[in-house]
Amino acid sequence: MTGPVRLHVDGEVLVVTLDRPKANAIDVATSRALYRAFERLQDDPALRVGVITGAGERFFSAGWDLKAAVAGEAVDADHGPGSFAGLTGYFTLTKPVIAAVNGLAFGGGFELALAADLIVAADHAEFALPEATIGIVPDSGGVLRLPRRLPRAVAAELLFTGRRLPAAEAARWGLVNRVVPAEQLIPSTMDLAAQICRAAPLAVAAIKEILGATEGAPIPQAYATMADLPRYRAVLASADAREGPLAFTEKRPPVWQGR
Repeated sequence: MTGPVRLHVDGEVLVVTLDRPKANAIDVATSRALYRAFERLQDDPALRVGVITGAGERFFSAGWDLKAAVAGEAVDADHGPGSFAGLTGYFTLTKPVIAAVNGLAFGGGFELALAADLIVAADHAEFALPEATIGIVPDSGGVLRLPRRLPRAVAAELLFTGRRLPAAEAARWGLVNRVVPAEQLIPSTMDLAAQICRAAPLAVAAIKEILGATEGAPIPQAYATMADLPRYRAVLASADAREGPLAFTEKRPPVWQGR
């Protein structure tokens, strides 16, 4: 794929690279291209994990393309399926996505990273939601997701002030999974993706489903919700659920069938 979004398949991993010099900013066309990339991840049974990263070393993404805004793109423009950046509103995606944050993740760029399941950050990366300082709100998930990932007071400070959150501080709060030197960003991310790919695909999909459906719910309510989730129920009756214990007792790697 040419244009603002580049795709590369590495085994069972789809690597999606946002490539819009100079700041990897996202307009409507780019949002739609990103959605098509994540839709490919969803629809291709040979793909297990998605990785989203930015081209270059300075910007993961500066978020909404303000030049497009000046040219007439409305703040509430229709970014298509998946909403802004193709992922922030893609709630039916069943496969994990890892954000490999290679630099500054500002505004919608931070929201894109927050929409991923896991984050690996280069040690020079920084995160910020500066929307309040330009008169708008980070409504592509930032104002909703950040308080669920950080203590409320910390999230509120970042939202009210727009201050930059360095990668090391993000790691201390548990917002990112790994912080690595820039040259190790993609290898470390691919290592994490490979670990996910070694797990049973139905189980991974069910875990993602359960996490999304029960987040913030009291444990008794979460148990009740989980019991009726279709992917969880599919795992219980699957060949993979029989294969895993059998492979363990036979001291061999499991052979997952995804059914």
